Amino acid sequence: MKTGIIVILIIIIFILASVLMTYRRQIEKICRQLSFLEKHDSNMMVTTDMRMGGLGALTDVLNARLDAQRKAQQKADARERLISDTYTNLSHDIRTPLTSLDGYFQLLKESISLEEKERYINIIQERIGSLKEMLEEMFTFTKLRDDSFVLTLEPVDSCRLLTELILSYYDEWLNRGIQPEIHIPETPVMITAHPLALKRTIQNVIKNGMDHGEKEIRIELKQDKTEAVLIISNHAAHPEDIDTDRVFDRFYKADQARSKTSSGLGLSIAREFVQHMDGNIRAELHGSTFSVIITMPLYQK
Repeated sequence: MKTGIIVILIIIIFILASVLMTYRRQIEKICRQLSFLEKHDSNMMVTTDMRMGGLGALTDVLNARLDAQRKAQQKADARERLISDTYTNLSHDIRTPLTSLDGYFQLLKESISLEEKERYINIIQERIGSLKEMLEEMFTFTKLRDDSFVLTLEPVDSCRLLTELILSYYDEWLNRGIQPEIHIPETPVMITAHPLALKRTIQNVIKNGMDHGEKEIRIELKQDKTEAVLIISNHAAHPEDIDTDRVFDRFYKADQARSKTSSGLGLSIAREFVQHMDGNIRAELHGSTFSVIITMPLYQK
């Protein structure tokens, strides 16, 4: 009887020792894999031949952590490439007005006529304004693509904001011979938005239409059951060049040769602002009429 018990105990001890040795080998295997992953850029996952004793759970946790770390790194790399591309493209765009500035400064220096000097000064001021606008758009776009950027949303009377914004364009439209067609409801249309972000969005869309369209613009604001819809339309000067699937892409320019003072970020910034405000923005082209449609959620008390 005692001999049988001893034999059983020896077998149990042998089994436990075997399990412990296997367990130890698996721990060492996991450590080697982690050491390898620490030194090398690899998509390899941690594996184990034994899932008992918590090894399976440990492997799953490690793999989940590795996967999250890789996704975070990929996101960081993508953002770094985005910023790098932004600077590269903007540097290329800035070169044109800088070159022209140098030329006009030389003409200003050599000119004798006061009338010519005044004309050159006005052109130089316009070029400097374009450069400032390009740099501001670059900084805004970079800030908007930062994951930590958050807009505080609040109730906004879209009718009032849009009316004030349209009035600010009156003199410029008059000087350019632009005939606006405006349709705004008489009663307030309350939406949830960030006032400055919404204002900047509309300004960018209007400016895009003024830069690339002909002398007309149509602005309509209407209310649906759950959202406000803003439609800004203009007669495109070159509709054959417009790709509505790409107009919100950064640096997209439908008319490259005629867009020397544009950064190509205006509509991209508009899209970023709208998305940060839980809205939607899209573009449509019907014949020669190019429209940008912005939808924003109505304010719920």
